[in-house]
Amino acid sequence: MSDHFKMDGLEILAMRAAKGEIRRRDFVKGAALLMATPLALRATTAFAADNLVVANWGGDALTAYKDAFADVFNKTAGMGLTIDGSGPTEGAIKAQIASGKVIWDVIDTDPNIGIDFGRKGNLEAIDYSVVDRSKVHSHTAHEFAVGNFFYSFVLAYDSEKYAERPPVTPADFWNVSEFPGKRTMYKWMNGMVEAALLADGVPKDKLYPLDIDRALSKIEELKPHIISFWGSGADSQQALLEGEASMGYVWSTRAGLMERDTDGKIKSSFDSGFLAYDAWMVLKQNPAGKQAAMQFIAAAQDPEAQAILFKLLGNGPINPEAEKFIPADQQKFNPGSAENVAKQVLLDAEWYTDNYSASLEKFLAMVSG
Repeated sequence: MSDHFKMDGLEILAMRAAKGEIRRRDFVKGAALLMATPLALRATTAFAADNLVVANWGGDALTAYKDAFADVFNKTAGMGLTIDGSGPTEGAIKAQIASGKVIWDVIDTDPNIGIDFGRKGNLEAIDYSVVDRSKVHSHTAHEFAVGNFFYSFVLAYDSEKYAERPPVTPADFWNVSEFPGKRTMYKWMNGMVEAALLADGVPKDKLYPLDIDRALSKIEELKPHIISFWGSGADSQQALLEGEASMGYVWSTRAGLMERDTDGKIKSSFDSGFLAYDAWMVLKQNPAGKQAAMQFIAAAQDPEAQAILFKLLGNGPINPEAEKFIPADQQKFNPGSAENVAKQVLLDAEWYTDNYSASLEKFLAMVSG
């Protein structure tokens, strides 16, 4: 799920730069921070022995961009940083493990992938004597994966259409009599099945394990009112801005962008939102060594750097210390603030580790049926 979100972040950066909302220097810094590397290179780049290689979702737009973490990591470990932007898919990770030819030192991916590969004995345990456990929210610190940043799925809506009473809860989203209008939902399941179960009366603290069949039945009930299941942030934004949908579950980054661009016509809140996060993991026998990989993850916990990423993209800092670097009037857009975390349902990485593939297959069949 997070690969779609990160690529969407790059698109938001480029869009804001084109509008003149951010300076070129900020665009470069934000793109580099998003990819957590000083130099974003194509997968064909030769990786020097004195470089630590971070696997992430790169692209041509990031080529040769410097990263804010370069100096601090170099001082800590005496090494440079390089990113392989070919994308750390499960297949690519498995291929390196199977061949015994590991080329990635640190991988930025979904926590459920880290948990899964860790259970199978393919990852180094996170060294919490180097990585500071207090610099991440406690529920994102796993044995073999540790949080990188937060993002959320929130209910965004046309505030002019629902001027008297805005939709806030999943029950409101399903209530087409009191809240008429077309809806849009995320194509890849995450957060959507949780929303369906809450709308069907399941208490927040009883969501997991998710009853997929019950959730799919509830979404099927709403399908005549769903104009689209979006696969990209741009699609979700277009549906709301052009009036195709009156409300939708969208990434919080896109929701904040729409609220700013429409002067509040499109609104959202983190009430009953669904909180997700990205995580770092380290393959065994990584070329730079376990210690260097852990030093990089520790450097990436820098609160000021995480606050810059939030400023440019809306990604929620995983480090609670970063809140003090975010202006008070912007905290409402921060999915990782203490106030907003308390309002949301945290997606259960352990459940997704065990159930995602089979559940997604059922969800996609329902969407396309």
